[in-house]
Amino acid sequence: MSTLLITGGAGFIGANFAAYWRRSRPADRVVILDALTYAGNFDSISALCDGEYCRFVHGDICDAAAVQTLFQEHDFDMVVHFAAESHVDRSIYASQVFTRTNVQGTHVLLDAALSAWKSSFEGRRFHHISTDEVFGSLAPEEAPWTELARYDPTSPYAASKAASDFLVRSYAHTHGLPVTITNCSNNYGPYQFPEKLIPLMILNALTGQKLPIYGDGGNIRDWLYVEDHCAAIASVLDRGRQGETYNVGGGHQIPNIELVGQLCDTIGRRFAEDEGLAERFPDCPAASGRTTRSLMTFVRDRPGHDRRYAICADKLAHELGFRAGTTLADGLARTVDWYLANDAWWRRIHSGAYREWVKLHYGTEPKRSLASL
Repeated sequence: MSTLLITGGAGFIGANFAAYWRRSRPADRVVILDALTYAGNFDSISALCDGEYCRFVHGDICDAAAVQTLFQEHDFDMVVHFAAESHVDRSIYASQVFTRTNVQGTHVLLDAALSAWKSSFEGRRFHHISTDEVFGSLAPEEAPWTELARYDPTSPYAASKAASDFLVRSYAHTHGLPVTITNCSNNYGPYQFPEKLIPLMILNALTGQKLPIYGDGGNIRDWLYVEDHCAAIASVLDRGRQGETYNVGGGHQIPNIELVGQLCDTIGRRFAEDEGLAERFPDCPAASGRTTRSLMTFVRDRPGHDRRYAICADKLAHELGFRAGTTLADGLARTVDWYLANDAWWRRIHSGAYREWVKLHYGTEPKRSLASL
């Protein structure tokens, strides 16, 4: 039996991982630490938190005293560190928030783990979740990134994650802290906050709003279904070599414009199969027999928009026997179905509380409504 600290466990990937771990390791004890920022949602984990095997703690990873107290109260075997500011657009105009959470917060956690485990590192692991964006941008003809690729972050978000990666590695080298790192490609699936591309397009389509596509829509990403990502992390925790980095990719490179088109077609099929959806979502073009592709709109590209990301996950497959198995078509269908079935979850996000939080912490109102972020 193990005891885990999951930071950022009320966020998108963290919540999915907490659910995955509770299903597969019900005897383990889990502590979820989350500041419940705009992208953290207790509704995503409330069913997991029974107070005995899974406990929720509302707190900030930058609060050193609170984090140290948690380590004193719980004999953590593993830290699985998801907590991060992650939206590139926000990092362009509010980079100090990213530096605080992603760099300072990671530093606080490393210090706490080192202090708590200094008597013995046996059976301990600090696992850090990173991103493929630390590698920069690939040209169309370039091979996907391996774990040996040079870091070349091009946004404040990516730079803050690169800095946190280097901190984790430095604690392994200097202090012998038992660490592993995974650099993942673009995740999608249930519970994702609708500022990211896939949930944004789904919810805009359901509410009849424009589907904004940056530039010419040719930016390419490697898409990873979140449950595959969770399974990959579990494999690294179980069998990964200490001090190693593993890339986790979905194996599905596709231009944004094609991805949005596939989402539109999936939504159209669902409305054709279920007449009740037209009554629930009357503003969706599919409710009146039209294609949601009619909402696709090109908008001015964002500053410094990386053209292509692609991950080589061969090391994970060869060493640990894991490769993502969810096809893009199946993953998109499952994601659309989840948002159709859980509109109560995402409709609550449209409340004024979201706008107030963003204004307080980023010093500005959201530049557009939630449905068009």
